[in-house]
Amino acid sequence: MIHVIATIHLAPAARAEFLRHFHALVPQVLAEEGCLEYGPAVELATPLPAQAAVRPDCVTVIEKWASVAHLEWHLAAPHMQPYRQQVKDLVRQVDLRILEPA
Repeated sequence: MIHVIATIHLAPAARAEFLRHFHALVPQVLAEEGCLEYGPAVELATPLPAQAAVRPDCVTVIEKWASVAHLEWHLAAPHMQPYRQQVKDLVRQVDLRILEPA
């Protein structure tokens, strides 16, 4: 199993529209072979002193896949191209972290 943390940096004030498209995609991704978890999260302001400043124009996608091969198939899946077209003007940068349990 692998974990994926994808930080999506968005255009200013684009988060609501991005999430609308993303939530429409989630059921298709969850139906993919090898997908164990796939969902968006946004940063929450708290009084904790160690917390970094909240980034209102970021969405973090938390994923779990059975293998790197399953993730590779996901990235090339037919439903991903239309989604990428829908959000291309909303996304400024994507940072991807691939992790394994330690």
